[in-house]
Amino acid sequence: MGVPARDELVSEGTAHETHRGNGLNMQGRLIAEQEAATPELPPVVAEINGQADANTQPADSEPGEYTAKDIQVLEGLEAVRVRPGMYIGSTDQRGLHHLIYEILDNAVDEAMAGFCTRVELTLGMDGLISISDDGRGIPVDVHPSTGKSGLETVMTTLHAGGKFGGGAYKVTGGLHGVGGSVVNGLSSYLKAEVHRDGHVHHQEYSQGIPTSEVVMGKRTSRHGTIISFKPDPEIFPDIEYDFDTLTDHFKEIAYLNKGLEIRFVSLWHESQRRGDIERTYYFDGGIANLVRNVNKRRKVFQQAPFYFEKAVDETSVEVAIQYNDSFTESVISFANCINTQEGGSHLTGFRTALTRVINDYTRKNNFIKDDQPNLAGEDVREGLAAVISVKLTNPQFEGQTKTKLGNAEVRSVVDSVVSEGLSRYLEEHPVESKQIVEKCLTSQRAREVAKKARELVIRKNALDGTSLPGKLADCAERDPAKSELYIVEGESAGGSAKMGRDRSFQAILPLKGKILNVERVLQQPDKILGHEEIRSIIAAVGAGEGEEFDPTKVRYQKVIIMTDADVDGSHIRTLVLTFFFRRMQGLIDNGYLYIAQPPLYRIQAGRGAPQYVYTEEEKDQLLAKMEGRRNIQLQRYKGLGEMNPEQLWETTMNPDTRQMLQVNIDDIIVVDDVFTTLMSEAVGPRKSFIQSHARSVRNLDV
Repeated sequence: MGVPARDELVSEGTAHETHRGNGLNMQGRLIAEQEAATPELPPVVAEINGQADANTQPADSEPGEYTAKDIQVLEGLEAVRVRPGMYIGSTDQRGLHHLIYEILDNAVDEAMAGFCTRVELTLGMDGLISISDDGRGIPVDVHPSTGKSGLETVMTTLHAGGKFGGGAYKVTGGLHGVGGSVVNGLSSYLKAEVHRDGHVHHQEYSQGIPTSEVVMGKRTSRHGTIISFKPDPEIFPDIEYDFDTLTDHFKEIAYLNKGLEIRFVSLWHESQRRGDIERTYYFDGGIANLVRNVNKRRKVFQQAPFYFEKAVDETSVEVAIQYNDSFTESVISFANCINTQEGGSHLTGFRTALTRVINDYTRKNNFIKDDQPNLAGEDVREGLAAVISVKLTNPQFEGQTKTKLGNAEVRSVVDSVVSEGLSRYLEEHPVESKQIVEKCLTSQRAREVAKKARELVIRKNALDGTSLPGKLADCAERDPAKSELYIVEGESAGGSAKMGRDRSFQAILPLKGKILNVERVLQQPDKILGHEEIRSIIAAVGAGEGEEFDPTKVRYQKVIIMTDADVDGSHIRTLVLTFFFRRMQGLIDNGYLYIAQPPLYRIQAGRGAPQYVYTEEEKDQLLAKMEGRRNIQLQRYKGLGEMNPEQLWETTMNPDTRQMLQVNIDDIIVVDDVFTTLMSEAVGPRKSFIQSHARSVRNLDV
């Protein structure tokens, strides 16, 4: 069976960029990934054969003997090739993309230091990736410690770079200094070309090993570095690039470095994108442009975003804020151009300052009385679109993934900068400030009303977690890590699932019809909780909902949406995803939400065993193999109820044979925008979205 295509929710790219061709530019998406993944082995630099792997016992060692000769020392970039996941996360498509990002980071370091204004990236038809910048160029003089040129030292030595001494770069994104050397070690071919000191210098490598000396070539008036490389197929078994993922990243980097131009051309995608292969990003407004992009389909309360920038000691802080009429918070935080998805000290400082400044302004201007409570943090953040970006000399991130900033001192720096800038802005823009305060006060009143309504519904319908819905067929297992909940479309399919399941660890919750579209009633929790099917889901999961959702209380650590493979099934799945994203996002964040993949076709030749396929491509391939055989029966499944319990178990529920998609949030801002566009009451943005993406539709069911 083949790997199923990813379920995607995508949003269209917008202004401040240039395209070549007639295709679309898609931003990040809510992605659903395969359930099964092979974890990376732990990082090893000196591997002990006798203990790390019983199958690697040296031939001249006695069984059970452990001496110094059993210790294998990995030298140079050999460790990178043995454990690539330690350095780039994985050897799948994300790892491939990471190679490009590492070299780009080096160019961005030059830009943040004030020496680079343009980066060009080219992905050739043969897979050769070329990244050039107009920075200072990697030094080519002899390094005092290694006795090699600076270029060879940087490209062949881990943790060698100008970002460690604090001299060449005060601020960098590639904290660990492994970028160039790791890319070199994982490439079958790499060429470094440096334009510096009036000459062109170049050196070539294979799998991290120099195949030539540094050669000084012709004279040049240019300055900068060009790195061209081919990922090694021995490390990356499937070499394929996602155009949209790459351009999303390049666009984000351009937002964070105002005045930096990034141009990307991908000849690799020439045929599949019908010539739409070029993007150029340049934003003179920086993160203020990014906030505008977040709010592009929303009504805003400020004509232009509030933007403020200030450096305190060696820490630079940028913040942009613009309120909209939505009920959700869209805040993105960055540290040294790295998206800190888990936040950190800079985000804490920003939120603290935002709440305090708006409360001070509100009281100072008599919007609330002395005996009234202050606005809460959630009140001032409702409808907030903001970007906070800090650049500092010695960032402390949690792990190699760099998703949370840990520098405690940054909190007070951001707090003071945001307080200063936002206080001044509110005083100088009284009309817009009044609109912002009134929205915050409306949010406060709605929150208090909603809390009372929610408590009333909970008391009335026993949603305190002590009772389970009657139609839930629960499992015997009580360990959430071993338990699964199938949310099944329709009573008929629910009946088949109940009979076909493994009762020991699989629970079944059938849904009747289409559930409520919660996107349209986010400010009316009484309506959400008043919907019978939603109450059943909340009670079955057992962890509450909304602000009170607690992922530690979930009764099942696999919640699986199983719907028919037709238009109605897709709609129901989207409605359920909308509910989970808006009211139980923690379920997604913890990796507990999945989408079942029932087969599309049952194919049987004569009296042979039936075969199940999950995509149109698999069907065509299998029929081609069966060409010439008699009595071929082809059945297209549109409903789960068309399968008997045994077939449903074997194809969709058996952990040994099933295919599932794990739901992850790849870009929270884009996902929020897509749900707002597609599921809210506003017709205009949804119509525009459908028209823009009509040519991208796959498997249309009419």
